[in-house]
Amino acid sequence: MQNAFNNERVGKLNNTREQLIIDLQRIEGNDYELRSGEQLKDYVKLMLEYIGDPQPMLRDDLIYSTFYKWINEKQWFSDVELRELLLILLDEQHLFYHIGSKEDQAVFTRTFSVLVVALILQWHREQAFLDSAEFTNVKEALIRYYEEEQDLRGFMPEEGWAHAADHGAGALDELVLCSDSDAAIREEVLAVIQRMLYNDQYIFSDEEDERIATIVATMIDNHLLPQQSIADWIRNLEQCGGWPRSRGQYVARVNTKNFVRSLYFRLLPIKNNPAMVEALWKAEMNLNKFTQ
Repeated sequence: MQNAFNNERVGKLNNTREQLIIDLQRIEGNDYELRSGEQLKDYVKLMLEYIGDPQPMLRDDLIYSTFYKWINEKQWFSDVELRELLLILLDEQHLFYHIGSKEDQAVFTRTFSVLVVALILQWHREQAFLDSAEFTNVKEALIRYYEEEQDLRGFMPEEGWAHAADHGAGALDELVLCSDSDAAIREEVLAVIQRMLYNDQYIFSDEEDERIATIVATMIDNHLLPQQSIADWIRNLEQCGGWPRSRGQYVARVNTKNFVRSLYFRLLPIKNNPAMVEALWKAEMNLNKFTQ
């Protein structure tokens, strides 16, 4: 009897999932408009339930794309609805779902939740609706997530993108641009970037270094921190080059070397950053064993 019950439940879940795919494909084909009588909340509930689906077609092509259109283009969510959505995305069943696990499918729930958090922060940046306490809660959640995420796989042939370092960096980039962020918050972001580069496990191979470099380029381009503070932070990144040889040291050195290269070439065309460019050049030379 128990087996029959479980089979029936699995069948219902599969039917719900398949119907969601059909509905989202139809909505996509209709320029993301709903039919008369349909309500946003009914779809949002299911989209949150399947946000980490292991199939990239539902997770990435349909659910994320629909959130993007509805939040930032259609602008269909009220401030109250965005607050409610944000609270769910930041909870233990979404951004922190099985946080710390590796090499399993839980990563997709976390990394696609943080993508939608980035969309909401972008909207807040343009149309401020979060109060100080709410913004602080988002900041603390994002810092914690970037510190605690252990599954740093990029692209997988069957499951598609996980890309935690990249997706999290996108949310941090929106965070530092918010007017609510001050120097202390931006320095927290720099510190958590360094921990990500020094992750002991993964040498990034899916352009995560470029996405992470974007955060620092954003701070420089928008004068969000004194240039001296960022230059000092870059010089501090070099420390891993002098650590005793180990796998962790190798990962930190290579990730940091690739990061400073990405940022160097991003800044090179800008003529008013000679000190920053020099700091990056020296850091790369000190991290690159082939030039020593």
